[in-house]
Amino acid sequence: MSDRRIALVPPRYGPDVIGGAEASFREVAAGLASRGWEVDVYTTCAIDHFTWANHYPAGDSHDGDVRVRRYPVVNDTSGADRALVDAMVARGEMPTLPEQERWMNDGLRSPELFHALIDESDRYRAVVVTPYLFWTSFAAAAVAPERTIVRPCLHDEPQARFELFSPMLEGSARLWLNTEPERDLLDSLFPGHAPGDVVGEGVTIPKEADPAGFRARHGLGERRFVLYAGRREGAKGWERLLDTFSATVRKGNLDLALVTIGVGDVHIPADVADSVFDLGRVDDRERDDAFAAASGYLQPSALESFSRTIMEAWLTGTLVIANAASEVVAWHCERSGAGLLYDDDNELEQCLRFLAEAPEAAATLAAPGRDYVLDNYTWEATLDRMEASLEQMP
Repeated sequence: MSDRRIALVPPRYGPDVIGGAEASFREVAAGLASRGWEVDVYTTCAIDHFTWANHYPAGDSHDGDVRVRRYPVVNDTSGADRALVDAMVARGEMPTLPEQERWMNDGLRSPELFHALIDESDRYRAVVVTPYLFWTSFAAAAVAPERTIVRPCLHDEPQARFELFSPMLEGSARLWLNTEPERDLLDSLFPGHAPGDVVGEGVTIPKEADPAGFRARHGLGERRFVLYAGRREGAKGWERLLDTFSATVRKGNLDLALVTIGVGDVHIPADVADSVFDLGRVDDRERDDAFAAASGYLQPSALESFSRTIMEAWLTGTLVIANAASEVVAWHCERSGAGLLYDDDNELEQCLRFLAEAPEAAATLAAPGRDYVLDNYTWEATLDRMEASLEQMP
């Protein structure tokens, strides 16, 4: 075993992979490598979490100084066990442990990745797995729990109460947590959990942005807009957000557009098509320009363990409007003083109208956000905390 060698195990990895947790873990890999760690990433060949189709070739490659070891996804089950448990959860029922086990194994699996870790885990100071919910983490954490660090990215959802995850969260060597609210949730659900370090996440500080260029490229002119970035799907609150925005537009007197970037299908109602702009996937520079050009950033998800996008908004001086149901996002907004929270569709409408009618007040409200990010979530500070935790490993 090398004292400076570490394995990271995410379900997906790469520059084209969309997702805050995935993007963060890639930067963790690069950051630790830049500090002299020998970093190997064990991951699948999948690029998206919708189909889990094998997109990348299996085998070894390099992402800068990071070695990437890809293994094929096996997804040959019927989906019946997963559908059964999902239906039970939707009814408020708790599945039995055998049902939970069948649920976990009825979907994404990568036996070759699992066997590779069995053969090679003793080469590493630590094996870091993330997020808790995926088979790759569940399987990898069982290989060498005494040298496993779990970065759970836990949020308050029914699956977080599954007995299935007790061995991972209680039997691993350490946990890396994103925020204090995540730690509080963990304490309540798994009071016997492994030692947990709140290491946070780092956020890359963007280079000088070009908001005027973004507006020109996309025909926005001087029109103010709110931005949504990320996965456009129901689990992230996107569909309800679009419905509420559309309903507000229909009422009239809303001088505000909605711009969205990311992955997932977007179905824009025909009667609001001139107020919603779907730009799909964009590169990092265009993304930075979008945040800088926006009057506000919308975070409708109730299931967040950190929320990288609100940090990106604050770094560009953009106000955050967020779903208060996410304890973590609400905590960030309250600590920073740079966000508005809504509890229902009516309150979201009021936030949108405030942004449209009082842009200067909104900009003033957003101003403390940048210092909040710089004081708490730079990569230098985050990597320092991670290395301090790694030094606690045997």
